[in-house]
Amino acid sequence: MGALLMLHHVRPGGGLQEGFAPNSGLEITPEFLEGVILHLRGKGYDFLSMAEAVRRIRTGGRSGRRFAAFTIDDAYRDIFIHAWPVFRRHECPFTLFVAPSITDGTCELWWRALEAVIAGSSFLGIRLNGETIALTTVTVSQKQAAWEKLYWPLRRLDGNRQRDIIVKLCCEHGIDPEAICRAEAMDWDEVRAIAKDPLCTIGAHTIHHHALAKLPVKDAMAEITGSVERIAAEIGRRPRFLAYPYGDALSAGEREFGLACAAGMEAAVTTRKGLIFPGHEQKLTALPRVSINGGYQKLRYIDVLLSGTAFALWAGMHKGGLKRIAAFAE
Repeated sequence: MGALLMLHHVRPGGGLQEGFAPNSGLEITPEFLEGVILHLRGKGYDFLSMAEAVRRIRTGGRSGRRFAAFTIDDAYRDIFIHAWPVFRRHECPFTLFVAPSITDGTCELWWRALEAVIAGSSFLGIRLNGETIALTTVTVSQKQAAWEKLYWPLRRLDGNRQRDIIVKLCCEHGIDPEAICRAEAMDWDEVRAIAKDPLCTIGAHTIHHHALAKLPVKDAMAEITGSVERIAAEIGRRPRFLAYPYGDALSAGEREFGLACAAGMEAAVTTRKGLIFPGHEQKLTALPRVSINGGYQKLRYIDVLLSGTAFALWAGMHKGGLKRIAAFAE
């Protein structure tokens, strides 16, 4: 039927950085965003809001036309500055998922903080999962190796433990994680301004951007409902849609899909890879998305992703899947 397209950052040079830039996959350039819109419009895609996409899913795709719906996680300032003008220029709807702690500037954005620590250090030591890890981080290859050593163990921790480790690491290296968040995130005035655009739908993204599956039921539900209530108080409209933080199988599963439904969400999106099919009418709080990855900013990759071929390759050859997809597209 179509695809929910996922973005995080849109900024000049995004995804094209050389050297140590481990989060560059979360970024694309404004030019590439515009190219994707023009390319898919030329192929006859309907660009839909989240509400329209959900209505289309519920009808089982009887329109016969494929759709694309842009969804954007975290509400970073570069979306306000660089992506919003592109969407306005092409009258393209988009959904922006807001996590109040990010917009408040109080979230650690631990993945960005970790990047800043490694980028600015020549050596770091960290106590993680009962192990003391000492890492030399002088060269680009050493910094990349340190990132690969630390990222997933930190990602798998519950939010409170994750925060404690990152805050301690940042303190030891003179990094202010909240300053990173304040610099990266839209503030509430910017969220209110973009929310007034009829092209924009504001969705909820929990309060603290914690992986819901790692929280007790009561706390996970409070993250969802608290986010909805705070956003409603700030912009005057209650969000109808949710994006699960991280959104993979380790972070959101059947329990969380049920919680989203119980919280009154009309639909919720994961980061699980896939296209939208008529059967998703029965899975509206577990919708897959297609990530527009900063390392693969070529329209032929978009064609492969939206053909479904990429996800067959991914399922069959999970490790190194993106490189295999790129090779296939070549």
